[in-house]
Amino acid sequence: MNSIGKQVLSALKSEISEIDYQRYIKQLTFNDVESKSNLAIFNAPNPLIANWIRTKFSEKMAHLFEIKTGIKPTISIIVQSGKNIPSSPAVIAAPVERASGSLLNPSYTFQNFVVGGSNNFAFIAAKNVSEKPGVVYNPLFIYGGVGLGKTHLMQSVGNVMLAQGKTVIYTSVEQFLNDFSRHLSNRTMDRFKDKYRKCDLLLIDDIQFLSGKNQIQEEFFHTFEALRNENKQIIITSDKHPKKIGGLEERLKSRFEWGLVADIQPPELETKIEIIKKKCEINRVKLDREVINYVATIIENNTREIEGILSKLNAYSQLMGVDITIEFTRNVLKEQMAEKRSNITTDLIMDTVAKELNVKSSEIRSKSRNSNIVYARRIAIYLSRSLTPNSMPQLAQYFGMKDHTAVSHTMKKIQELMKNDEDFRIKVEELSNKVSMVTSE
Repeated sequence: MNSIGKQVLSALKSEISEIDYQRYIKQLTFNDVESKSNLAIFNAPNPLIANWIRTKFSEKMAHLFEIKTGIKPTISIIVQSGKNIPSSPAVIAAPVERASGSLLNPSYTFQNFVVGGSNNFAFIAAKNVSEKPGVVYNPLFIYGGVGLGKTHLMQSVGNVMLAQGKTVIYTSVEQFLNDFSRHLSNRTMDRFKDKYRKCDLLLIDDIQFLSGKNQIQEEFFHTFEALRNENKQIIITSDKHPKKIGGLEERLKSRFEWGLVADIQPPELETKIEIIKKKCEINRVKLDREVINYVATIIENNTREIEGILSKLNAYSQLMGVDITIEFTRNVLKEQMAEKRSNITTDLIMDTVAKELNVKSSEIRSKSRNSNIVYARRIAIYLSRSLTPNSMPQLAQYFGMKDHTAVSHTMKKIQELMKNDEDFRIKVEELSNKVSMVTSE
């Protein structure tokens, strides 16, 4: 018969995501010998996972124990070496109190970050900061679109310093503002100042939301000054360059540029493929090369979309008891793709292909036999036939071709190339997704 600890972990599995279970909970073992009715002891492989589970799942675990035994125990997570994981050093919002949601994600490490041309500069900068905090690039300001890895890099530095026993604060502007308002109302601003000005590393996400909030800008300015004067490291993220954040005091903008400003661009196809491979490895999802390449072509710039797709594919695969093939993947994700493609027109396809392949729309519709233009024309025709309801006679008229047989010939040529040339097929699928992305903006 399973021990009560194993029963609790089994019950927990049905209440959390499969990814969280595989990544964290599955690595716990219950200590039957030392546990008592009012104390449940679990072993974890390392401090980061122990801290993460204790903060995110311990209350739920205690509740499950209470359901099964009638007693709600204290949950203790101990690293396998036998050393108990205390409340600190941990990722805290203060030496004296904890801010909600301040714990770092232990999977956000430099080892798990996929480096490509779009993010290499920011990666190197963050790595240098982790090695010499408060000395180089202070502050480090990372900006870029949603889901490109800004928070991952920021928290990677935090996890390095956390492992060294440093005090790390991770917060968002919204949380900083809420904390400020609460302490102001309670007349405990001295505690607020201690909280944010006596740490080794301050990580603050989405600084653009300071825009127009004068009172909180004033407080953040003094927090920034206090930390930097003590050579404590500050890392900030935003969706845009400091100069382009409207409603932000000039003195803050100038200070954000004192250290280093690094941007992260949308990943190129090759980087997307490597990110998917890494996510598959972390989440223990098995995909073959064809499926990985397909997923890379359909995701947009937000790479957070990857985990959702992997989780969906894995769940459907397990429920249906089938392998994840390319046909299976296309079928599972067809609604997602159909929604993106509902407003696609031939003009939109033409403009997107011309822009991506560096030719003019007028050249694609011309009689030119230049190899680059023929290449673009074939892809435009293929996508127009695949993504729009236009008939072949309609497309023949649009592209200035003799009749529908010319379109049919082009379709067969493209299909043959896609079958025999994987790089070409990936390029066509990537362009197809780019067209879909434009319609969803």
